[in-house]
Amino acid sequence: MDKWAESLSSEEFTQIELKLDKPKQVWVATQQVELPGQSEKRKIAIVMNAKNFNDASDINYFITNVDSEHATEEWFVYTYSQRNWVEVFYREAKGWLGLKEYQVRDAKSLMKHFILVFCAYTFILWHSLTGGLRRKWATKPLKTFAEALSAFRTAISYRFVLWLNQNWDVFTAYKKSLGFVWA
Repeated sequence: MDKWAESLSSEEFTQIELKLDKPKQVWVATQQVELPGQSEKRKIAIVMNAKNFNDASDINYFITNVDSEHATEEWFVYTYSQRNWVEVFYREAKGWLGLKEYQVRDAKSLMKHFILVFCAYTFILWHSLTGGLRRKWATKPLKTFAEALSAFRTAISYRFVLWLNQNWDVFTAYKKSLGFVWA
């Protein structure tokens, strides 16, 4: 791949601007190739931070089985730029919501656990983006997932205590059925 990238002239690269928090210029070249052991052709891309190989300090190679009409230079760059958000999700889901905290024995139970974590993540993120948690459960702007989760936990705790005060007889009957004395 390096030899192919080195053989390309700067005219063969397309300049694309990544629209991130801080805009970034990249140069992309693509080619359709046949790979050993593959029945169909694949499209490969070289994404660099300079016009030519010798000046580039950041060079990435990508391969896809996506239809070559769809896999344009812009598509490669945009798709690659979105990978960070997947990593953010896993960091938050594992660290804050217990994605890695499971004690199950079969695939069905594991899938249920993952679905609950994904739903909780989506719910909290949706509320933090729409301002739902901020309106009632936070005294400051919710800028991080941890702050949104804290506001969510406050809301749930409040709702549970409210329910408990209104349904004390149900709660004590349940505890009594388990053999516990509740005072």
